[in-house]
Amino acid sequence: MSIRAVVTDIEGTTTDIAFVHETLFPYSVRALPDFVRKHATDPEVAEAVEDVRGVMGAPEADLELVITQLMEWIARDEKVTPLKTLQGMVWRAGYRKGDFTGHVYADAVLALQAWHERGIRLYVYSSGSVAAQKLLFGHSDAGDLTSLFDGYFDTRVGGKKEAASYRTILQTLGEPAASVLFLSDVVAELDAAAAAGLQTCLLVREPGLEVKSHHPVARDFSEIPQLGA
Repeated sequence: MSIRAVVTDIEGTTTDIAFVHETLFPYSVRALPDFVRKHATDPEVAEAVEDVRGVMGAPEADLELVITQLMEWIARDEKVTPLKTLQGMVWRAGYRKGDFTGHVYADAVLALQAWHERGIRLYVYSSGSVAAQKLLFGHSDAGDLTSLFDGYFDTRVGGKKEAASYRTILQTLGEPAASVLFLSDVVAELDAAAAAGLQTCLLVREPGLEVKSHHPVARDFSEIPQLGA
């Protein structure tokens, strides 16, 4: 069945892992504590802080304890939704101030533009919040790419290694599973997507790394076999 929609991961797929780990994460480590203190009474921050307390199971936790928990989650690279929400707010400020731009591989930009022109619907599914996803593509090295995408998904639909998450995404897309292609650099995520019936492709961008996989493999977006590469 021909591909009618593409769902893509970000980190290691459209975007260099180094940008996330050497730019975005350190920026949030530096900026998040003061950001939360300064904006604690803003409605969107206050709601996220309450969500943190809920995950902690500590509804009476003071702000400093919440911040301590957030920093522990960052150190462990935990995929906790309210953390991702707050990081997205911090990164929004950074993008708007021009402290950095979002890295997107040139091959990904060209392919996404070509697929969009062919009428293929494009979506993002990342553990980063939807807000953070939109910021990265909206302030990318190649300019504002958000017009290419029909929608975004984050951990609110479930974990990326759970087949149920991809079934939820399919319900939103309204497409047969076999007509949807999921792109990622993580085999466990691709396994979950395949279990839900999606087509898959493993991105292996590290030069010289030989990978044997039961998923189709591509070195970059120009090599993805399901889309005529």
